[in-house]
Amino acid sequence: MPTSSARRAAALAAVTAAALLAVSACSDSGSDGGRGSGSSDPTARPKNLATQKLDWKTCAAPSVEQGGGPSPSPLPGKVSWQCSFMTVPLDYAKPDGDTVKLALIRAKAADTSHRIGSLVFNFGGPGGSGVTGLPSFAKDYEKLRARYDLVSFDPRGVGDSDGVRCESDKQLDAYYAQDATPDDAAEEKSLTEGLASFAAGCERDSGRELPYVGTTNAARDMELMRQVLGDKKLYYFGISYGTELGGVYAHLYPKSVGRAVFDGVVDPTQDSEQSSLGQAKGFQLALDNFAKDCVSRGDACTLPGSTPKQIEGFISSLLARLDKQPIAGIGNRKLTQTQATNGVAQALYSKEYWPLLEQGLDEADGGNGGLLLALSDAMNGRDQQGRYSNIQAANAAINCVDSKERYTLAQTKAKLPEFRKASPVFGDFLGWGVMSCSEWPVPGTWKHPDVSAPGSAPIVVVGNTGDPATPYAGAKAMADALGKGVGVEITYEGQGHGAYDSGDACIQKAVNGYLLNGTVPKAGTVCK
Repeated sequence: MPTSSARRAAALAAVTAAALLAVSACSDSGSDGGRGSGSSDPTARPKNLATQKLDWKTCAAPSVEQGGGPSPSPLPGKVSWQCSFMTVPLDYAKPDGDTVKLALIRAKAADTSHRIGSLVFNFGGPGGSGVTGLPSFAKDYEKLRARYDLVSFDPRGVGDSDGVRCESDKQLDAYYAQDATPDDAAEEKSLTEGLASFAAGCERDSGRELPYVGTTNAARDMELMRQVLGDKKLYYFGISYGTELGGVYAHLYPKSVGRAVFDGVVDPTQDSEQSSLGQAKGFQLALDNFAKDCVSRGDACTLPGSTPKQIEGFISSLLARLDKQPIAGIGNRKLTQTQATNGVAQALYSKEYWPLLEQGLDEADGGNGGLLLALSDAMNGRDQQGRYSNIQAANAAINCVDSKERYTLAQTKAKLPEFRKASPVFGDFLGWGVMSCSEWPVPGTWKHPDVSAPGSAPIVVVGNTGDPATPYAGAKAMADALGKGVGVEITYEGQGHGAYDSGDACIQKAVNGYLLNGTVPKAGTVCK
């Protein structure tokens, strides 16, 4: 049976890690054009679906597409999780046409006499299943359940919401093991062919929904969800990509925003290249902090080197060795350079996993790549039976219908020096990643999202100074873009992706005070 830490690690990977292997979801401000954008009126609501009644039942065990695992455990007071499906239009321009069933989960409020409404969560990715994510982190949000029904969902194309599929498990094993940082023409050809094959598989197996899985339609789904749940306002907690989704919702429906919190904030002003470059810097910062911590522990640190620079040099050397010769991993699977880099990045999402990173690097140096491969598998949504969730397929589909950019091989190679300067360890990995949508069969919509939301209620925007995946500067950019009187930025001086789940009492007091009592924290508040 997996430990609670292992389950939490898997959940964290499922809801945050997808962005590393695909371009961050980005879009062009002010434009709602492009394939799959739906009605010319972005606030149009399908009235016939707004009155549907949800049939809530006890939740079954999550599907493989959602990440698998046991049925969610009851909450304090023996409160059971309930699941249902909500019908939404495939294309909002044709509200009476084809539909998609969205998978939902909820835990009812503890204090029904003081219930505010539903608090809807999106944990990010894009591509993370909210149906598995919310129970995994429910302990962190138990105080909020005092006055809210906690609700989450699988966005369209994710998990059990008509989840995008692209390749078989065996094909995905090969796809994620391929060299993602080619060194010569033959490896470049292999990478581009792999991207083309993956994209063709997505079109073959999920072509119906590919044009319609973008962030704008997901925001429209949340507006319909608000109505179906019976709430006058949308109360919302968005994490990582969930902050971008929340920002797009606020832009489309500012008058429908209730109390909302954005944590682990995506910079809405950046295009896909800028976002990937920011991640390179963010993960390098996190690695620097990991190395400093290791050095500070003296002989207790098992990695070679007496300075952070020496430890990072050891890591770079190990990855270079794996590029030439993979080592034993799990079963008959080898640990490649790409999977090792992926595993290192996965462990940097939370300080809680730094011991696993240290152990994995030490073991890989001795020829055993099992732990780093397991971390990489968690990132990619692979379980111990070799079955993949659809987190990465959904991530690619959502990102590529959002982002207009399609980088050629020549354009990508020209950008690599800047990425290498930003991060000696992750630069190549994230630099080559800008090609992720180059072979995608559906055109993208925009460069970066318009999240301006004049007239919205205040939105608390939480930035973490040590965040590797969504660097700290993104919080200020989001707060500014939401507009004066809307974005309220507060800061957590810590490590890991996001802040609320760190357990920091100061951050939780500020967030809980707003969501539960409507007390807007003072802009500029700093928690250490």
